[in-house]
Parts: sequence; C-alpha cells; structure tokens
Amino acid sequence: MTQALTVERAAVESIVRGDHGDPFAVLGMHGGNGRPVEVRVFLPWAASVSVIDAADGSEVAALDRIHDGGFFAAALPGRTSRFRYRLRAAPRDGAPTEFHDVYSFAYVLGELDVHLLAEGNHLRAWEKLGAHPLELGGVAGVSFAVWAPNAKRVSLVGPFNGWDGRVNPMRKRQECGVWEIFMPHMTVGELYKFELLDPHGNLLPLKLDPYAFHCEHPPATAAVVHGTPELEWSDGEWIAERERALQNGDCLHSAMTVYEVHLGSWKRHDDGNRYFTYREMAETLVPYVKDMGFTHIEVLPVHEFPFDGSWGYQPIGLFAPTSRFGSPRDFAHFVDVCHRHGIGVIIDWVPGHFPTDAHGLGYFDGTHLYEHADPRQGMHMDWNTLIYNYGRREVQNFLLANALFWIEYFHIDGLRVDAVASMLYLDYSREQGQWIPNEYGGNENLAAIAFLRRLNELVYTQGRGAVTIAEESTAWPMVSRPVYLGGLGFGFKWNMGWMHDTLQYMSKDPIHRRYHHNQMTFGLLYAFNENFVLPLSHDEVVHGKGSMIGKMPGDDWQKFANLRAYYAFMWGHPGKKLLFMGGEFGQWAEWNHDKGLDWHLLDNPAHAGVQRLMRDLNLTLKALPGLWKQDFEWNGFEWVDASDVDNSIFSFLRKTGDEADPQPVLVVSNFTPLPHRGYRIGVPSGGFWRAHINTDAEIYGGSGCGNGDGVMAEAVEHHGRPYSLCLNLPPLATLYFTPERSSG
Repeated sequence: MTQALTVERAAVESIVRGDHGDPFAVLGMHGGNGRPVEVRVFLPWAASVSVIDAADGSEVAALDRIHDGGFFAAALPGRTSRFRYRLRAAPRDGAPTEFHDVYSFAYVLGELDVHLLAEGNHLRAWEKLGAHPLELGGVAGVSFAVWAPNAKRVSLVGPFNGWDGRVNPMRKRQECGVWEIFMPHMTVGELYKFELLDPHGNLLPLKLDPYAFHCEHPPATAAVVHGTPELEWSDGEWIAERERALQNGDCLHSAMTVYEVHLGSWKRHDDGNRYFTYREMAETLVPYVKDMGFTHIEVLPVHEFPFDGSWGYQPIGLFAPTSRFGSPRDFAHFVDVCHRHGIGVIIDWVPGHFPTDAHGLGYFDGTHLYEHADPRQGMHMDWNTLIYNYGRREVQNFLLANALFWIEYFHIDGLRVDAVASMLYLDYSREQGQWIPNEYGGNENLAAIAFLRRLNELVYTQGRGAVTIAEESTAWPMVSRPVYLGGLGFGFKWNMGWMHDTLQYMSKDPIHRRYHHNQMTFGLLYAFNENFVLPLSHDEVVHGKGSMIGKMPGDDWQKFANLRAYYAFMWGHPGKKLLFMGGEFGQWAEWNHDKGLDWHLLDNPAHAGVQRLMRDLNLTLKALPGLWKQDFEWNGFEWVDASDVDNSIFSFLRKTGDEADPQPVLVVSNFTPLPHRGYRIGVPSGGFWRAHINTDAEIYGGSGCGNGDGVMAEAVEHHGRPYSLCLNLPPLATLYFTPERSSG
C-alpha cells in the first residue's frame, strides 16, 4: 500500500470496542473529489476482505487488516472518485461471500421526516420508524430507525451479526435524535433488537423496537422484520358506511351491543390446550357473535405483551398484534371477516402505563425517555408499571401515531382507552406526599388531559368514523363531550357506577332488595350526563368476584332467573351494552385466562336458555329503535313507576324521541320470586300491546308465567297515563311490550 490511511487509530479502536457514536464517519468509503479513495470495514469474523467494483464485478483491491479485532482498510490505488462497490469477505474457515457494504448507503430518513420527528408531530411515524423492507439505491434490504436521543451508541443486532453490537452501529440524525441504518440483503422474517450504550457508555439490556410490527412468540422477546405491507381488504363499503354514520351523527344513535373477548381463552384446542389462531377465530368466533346478534367484538389488548397474566394490559409492543395467535396479516384477516359479517371491532388500547421489563421502553436510552424520572410521577405503585411522560412531545407523538396506526392500518372501528382515571389524576392511588401537584397546585394531570383531547380530535377527524371509549371510573365531567365544549372528546364512557350499584342490588337476597331500591334507580339521575356504555366486563368475573351467575342469590333456579331478569333490565336501560364472554350462557366458574370457556355447559337447558335469551335480547334491541335511538337523551326515557319499593318492581318506557312516532317500549322488571297477577301498569296509548321478551318463558328455562302474545290496554287511568295494562308479572323476570300500530 503506497497511500497512507487517513483514519485515526483512536477511531479504529473505538469502532472495535463498539463505543463510537458516529460510525458512518469512520466506516465505508471516504475521500474522492480528487483525493484518494479509502474503504474501511469492520468485520470481526472475516479473515480477508476485498473491494469489488459493482459496475463490472472486478476486484479493485484487497483491504489490509489494520487491527486484529477485524478492522480492514486501504486506500484504493488509482481511485480519486467514489464509486459503487461491494465487499467480498472470506471467513477463517469457509468460502468467501459477496455483499453490499452497510456503510455505503445514504440516509434513510428524508428531511421532512426528520423535521416532523423533531417537532414531535409525525402522525404517520410508523411509516418511517421501525423496520421497513425497501429498495435503496436499487438494492433490496431493510431500513431501521429508532428514537434514542441520549444514547452514546445504538446498534442493530440479531442472528445476522451474531448479536454483536459492534458490527452494525447506526447513524444518528442529530436534529431529531433518531438512529438509522439500511441493511442490504436483509429480508422479512429475520430477528432483531437494538443494543444501546447509555450517555456514559454503559451497556444497556437489549431493547425491543418500539415500532416493531411483529414479534417473537412470548416468552421470546426479539422483534421480527415485517414492515407494513399492503393488506388485503374487502371492507370498503363498511368503512364508507362508518364514515357516513359519523358525518350524519348516527354513530351515537345506533344499536350497539358489545361482546368483550379475551382471544386466548374464548376457546382452546382440546389437544394440548393450544390457542385458537386469528384465522381460526375468524371461522368460529365471528359467526358465533353474528348469530348471537352482537354488533361489536371488543378484544382485550392485542398489542404484544410479555406476561400472559396481564391479559395484555401491560403492553410492550404497541404496533405489533400479539404473535400468540398469528401474524399481522392474520389479524387483519380476522378484522376483515368481522366487517364482512357486519361486526365492528374495538380494541382495548393502553396508553396509561407500560411494564418494567428490561427489553421494553423503560430507561430506553439510559435516560427516562418515555417515562417520568420521578417515581411520584412515573410509577404506578399498584401495578409496578411505568407512566408515560405525556408532556414530552415525542412521547405524545408515539402514542398518537399508534392510535391512528390501528385505525388506519388494521381498520379498527374503535379504541377503548384503558384506565383513563389513572391518567387524569396525579394522585391516583397515592397517599399524601407520594405525588407532585401540577403547576397550579391541583391534582389534575394537565399534560395527560391535553394528550387525551388531542387523541380524540385526531380520531374523530382522521379516523373515518372510528370511535373512542373511555374506561373512566370517577366523576370527571364531560368525558364524552366534544373538546370544543371543554370536554375530553371521547365518544363514549363506561358507566362504572351503574355497574357497581346494580350488581350490588342483584347480589342481595330478594327479601332485602326493598331496602336497596335506589341502587337500580340512582343511575338515571346522571344517565344522560355522558354517552354511557353499560359494562359487565372481564373485571367483574376475576379476583374472587365470582362469575355473573355466581353473584346471583338463591337456589340454581333463582340464580338463573335473576340473571335473565337482570340482563333484560340492562338491555332495556339507556346506554350501549357490553358483556364479557361466558356471561351470555351463565358460566359458573370465574374467568381463567389459561383455559377456554366451559362450553359443555350448553348441554344443560338452563345455560342454553340464558344464551337463547341473550340472542333474543340483541335481536329485539336491533328491531325496536326505542331501545337505542335516544340512549343519551332524556326524551328517550320515561319512568312509569320507580317507587314500588315493597314489590321491587321497576317499569319504564324507552322512546325514539320522535314525538309524532315515539315507538315506545315498555320494560317491566319484577326482582322478587313472587308472581303478581293483575298488576296494573300505566301506558300512553290504547290498543294491543305486544309482548316481545319474557325472561320467565319456558324456552329460556323459566316457569312459563306471563301474558301470552300480549295484552289489550284498558281505558283505565294509572300512573298518570290514560290507559293501563293489567299484567301477570312472573317471578324474577323482565318483560318488554310495544303497542301495535293501527292498520288504519
């Protein structure tokens, strides 16, 4: 070699040690523009390395080993202009291979992307961050980009480089703190992680890509190269109709009954308790939900999570559908089949916290990047999880982009946002001295409030009809009111108060219910303050709370009668409806995430009767607009009698809100085991009132007491109404009636 190298020895040593923060300044091709061209390579496994001219395949020069650790370099004889090249390297024992030099490729991120990421305003960040198969300079490979502004060095590692973080250190884009690299020849399906040095040069645990689109099956923790390939959809009309419903305001004024599902335990295979896959659930779960008449499936969190026992509520890969049930393409197929069957898909979305697993977001670049540094702000003591720093623009960007990703890429119809109360209050589940007040001395988390408002604005302006639902258990005002009116902007809010009150009432022995009558009526004092969903969720059938049927008092017959009467009362009550799987047929056991539901119980007529009732309730609700059209307005509800305390009887009317054609539905519930013959109920009109639901019908497992097809109204004033019905009220039962329309 006649030309002296310009690379400094200290830089070579730093590359070999793996602590150089700017590898592209050292590795690859340098010089040109009239200066001698050098090529520098770090390949610890290589015995020899040559430079090949990509234009004609000729060998330009063999590189010199200038460091025993595997650093090769040479000034190329006669070359003063840069050119496209490849490397030919031979291992110590084996045949040589030829490949493109990783450090010969230009930037991955464009200037606009860098600018938007620096602003924390790149709402389609998933298109640039993470791993994306693409062509760069005519060469196929995969681009990688990760935000780690405080790291001293970030490297891509995996089986392709022996998990050696020294081999493929990445380039840092200083403007936005994102590290990037293009890996030629890499393909879909390869495993990878990121290796980082903290600001002081200390090695951190290997990290999962925050934007990983596919992950290994837990407990393995590597990301899998997948990208965001175009998916196959057949739901164009579904999405268009969803968008029209939003524009017309119909998304709030439509029938909505939600079947909440934990995908890992709805059913399991008999051989080895194996999971059903996304595609198998498309073939089994979806037809079941359609047959049962539910309008939506809500799935417990499907983004990747490490611990089965968290049910997905401690997510670690927010952009990756869990690989427990298949690939991202398989999940998209499941959603598409749901839409094909006329069923919406809601996912539980968890922006409130994340787990402390070493390969996750916590202390990501050696600093508290995603979470607050102070545990009084950054740690949920109850769950031992970390809290996002919502005041950091890049963290907000990460979460907002994720929300839009699920809606846009996977066509999700709604996000049920988990644990909103824990986000809103700085003192959530904390004692005095364990939290830090906001700048005004209050307990409101102002950054989280701003984040939630921005989230809802984006979903309702860019989500093409997708909705948001808050799990919020406090009296925070205007959760489901628009941001421009001062609300948080959610479309719906879970009514946790209604759930607690009514379940407490139903758990009482009927002889004592007269003393707790207000627990069934209190919810109407605030029923129209929010757009409520009535939730009987997974949280009510775990941790020793018992199953839904197990909460009911009395012998087995009374338990089933109570449950049927309660479900029909709920389906008649204002608010959208949600029921966790297994509740629809009265599963005895508490939910166990490690096994499937007890489907064999349907061989028992009592369980089959509950299931049949639930199907009929869903179909009846859809058929009677009075039961759903004005769920959130006073003009859709009217008490007939809320004061029959001694008999524990409740009666009310549901209406469409159209004064000219109210289409009322009379709902009557008797929550004692005593039948009442000749019980008079006031109604607004005469004629024949047809019976639609009687939860004591024999087909549901009841005694068969009732009113046949219906009852003629008599011109007898009662309950302040000009007509009345003389009814037979079955024991522990709920009845629905509607007036027959005159043929004239």
